[in-house]
Amino acid sequence: QVQVRESGGGLVQAGDSLRLSCTASGRTFEDYTMAWFRQAPRKEREFVAAIMWSGITDYAVSVGGRVTISRDNAHNTMYLQMNSLEPEDTALYYCACQPAAGITYSTLAQASRYDYWGQGTQVTVSS
Repeated sequence: QVQVRESGGGLVQAGDSLRLSCTASGRTFEDYTMAWFRQAPRKEREFVAAIMWSGITDYAVSVGGRVTISRDNAHNTMYLQMNSLEPEDTALYYCACQPAAGITYSTLAQASRYDYWGQGTQVTVSS
């Protein structure tokens, strides 16, 4: 069983930056594909970004060039750097984890492909 935990959310103003962190337990973190999803009130959960075990990344079109996903395997941690935040970025941000088997680049944005999820961290952007 993999334990996933997010941190770093908060209340910021439009135009500010924020870095979210996600840790995942287990001795094979370097083999995990990690991703961020978000869910705004009254909306469905949507893909934000993902980083494979190989370092290959994928981003949602909606976040443009404003976010960067990265990982630190030595500390079992994955990050999401978000810049130029907009009120539309307000959501509960979830970290998802999937061991290497069972996910490919073409399926990174599919929430159903991830077996392990955190409880979420709230990001609120005021205008």
